[in-house]
Amino acid sequence: MSVSRHLTSDGKELTISIHGKFDFGVVNDFRRAYSSLGDETPRVYIDLRETEYLDSSALGMLLNMRKAINENVESIHIINCRTEVRNILDISRFDKLFIID
Repeated sequence: MSVSRHLTSDGKELTISIHGKFDFGVVNDFRRAYSSLGDETPRVYIDLRETEYLDSSALGMLLNMRKAINENVESIHIINCRTEVRNILDISRFDKLFIID
């Protein structure tokens, strides 16, 4: 599976990991990964450690996710970016919308 989800037992942290290509092929899996957050207001982490590729549809998915859950989360972090992926996020000015660690 190219998208995996882990919600801590206390419901305070949700990590969504993308493995391989982050493109339109994972749109439904990505949407399902953040669709039910539980009763807490979690911190959300998008872990791109194993993301080899990111395209404009992935940027759109991140924006749609932010719009859908922004009111229900404490913060949204994009973490563990490879240099190539980080460059795309920087050029797209995603550092203004997300916390990029």
